[in-house]
Amino acid sequence: MLRFSECTLAKLDDTFQLRQVRTLPPLQDWLVRPMEISELEKQILLIFQNGLITNVHDWNEQDLSLHFIGPVFSLVNFTTDQFNLFAERPLAGVVEGIEMRGEPDEMIARGFREPKKPYFCFQEYKRHTDPDGDPAAQCLAAMLVAQSLNETEQPIYGCYVIGHSWVFMVLQGKVYAMSMPYLAVRDDIFDIFRILKALKQIITELIK
Repeated sequence: MLRFSECTLAKLDDTFQLRQVRTLPPLQDWLVRPMEISELEKQILLIFQNGLITNVHDWNEQDLSLHFIGPVFSLVNFTTDQFNLFAERPLAGVVEGIEMRGEPDEMIARGFREPKKPYFCFQEYKRHTDPDGDPAAQCLAAMLVAQSLNETEQPIYGCYVIGHSWVFMVLQGKVYAMSMPYLAVRDDIFDIFRILKALKQIITELIK
């Protein structure tokens, strides 16, 4: 059994013959997809951002999740009749004969009360290194399990956060790509929110 917390990118690449590339069409589409942000949403985001700028160097992971990440996700509102946002739910599956399991900080999955097929996996870390593993690998491990549960070649989406830096990821087949970091303490916060809104639209299209 392989736990997400035990994973590194090198270990995942070697075990599953994965290949990282600079970009993928689904990632590029996701990052540039236009979405409207209302003036009210902009004002609310600036309030969240002000709290982040003031506290980010002192917040622990729970503080960061409670005071910034959670409110941003709530503003997008990922709750629909077909999929929902779930926090720290067990995620397990068999990838090429290897059992993998863990608890992503957040995931968006088909289902209302319980997650079924995941489409998006999210990891949040306060520091660049952590005794439980690195965020990019832990997120990718969860995405591999999501891919196996979906039993399809459709892209799996992901994101990890370190402090104020957000990195978006896409896994398609054996290939994955990551965005450059978006910094939530800058005007990037509006791009982060737009990308999350685009994710909701993309998942809605995937499950039709």
